Amino acid sequence: MLRLEDLFFRIVRFIESDESPDHHAALGVLFEILEVACRADLKSDLLQELERQKKVLSALHNNPEILEDALDAVLVEIERASTRLLAMSGKIGQYLRDDEWLMAIKQRACIPGGVCEFDLPSYHYWQHQSAEHRRAILEGWIGPMLPLRDGITILLKLLRENGKVHHFTAFHGSFQQMQGGRVAQLLRITLDSELPCIPEISANKYALNIRFVEAKYTAKTTLFDQDVAFDLTFCSLQ
Repeated sequence: MLRLEDLFFRIVRFIESDESPDHHAALGVLFEILEVACRADLKSDLLQELERQKKVLSALHNNPEILEDALDAVLVEIERASTRLLAMSGKIGQYLRDDEWLMAIKQRACIPGGVCEFDLPSYHYWQHQSAEHRRAILEGWIGPMLPLRDGITILLKLLRENGKVHHFTAFHGSFQQMQGGRVAQLLRITLDSELPCIPEISANKYALNIRFVEAKYTAKTTLFDQDVAFDLTFCSLQ
């Protein structure tokens, strides 16, 4: 879900642009979405989790600590997303795989420099159409898969908001915590953006280990040998 969230965010940004290179980049992201979303169980997993969250949230009605209007708004979003997902028929993205012209571009795109004008003259012609024309075509290609984005957006929002923030310090760049039976589907780490370090995380059912490494962008990492204050959130769907 995190991979698809990132890809959908990027393709929307690229499509919004008027520049031909950005629309070419959007097409590359479209091919990535097609590959990531090909899992046969993706749609059913999303539908099952949306239905489960709908039942959990519906049980909160008449709770004095819950804003009824906000709760109803979330339930409407879930219902709308589920309906659109159910309306998706066949294999995800099959309509794109059936487009021979598009698949020819996808095949050439795997080759370095493989989409030059002399390799794909028809694609070169397409790139020189008006921005509005290209945008309309791109929106037509991505549109049928947007129900996936909507379902993922709802679930990740619920997941991120369902967690308690804990304040910790990684002494000399290292932090370890025994899990003690705690289960989390997502970990969120927040630290001062001015700190020149990057968190590296490893976890299993027994322990969580975080080491902050220097932001030097090299293959060999070096431990950030300073104390790092950070916030840690264990996120799990109810």
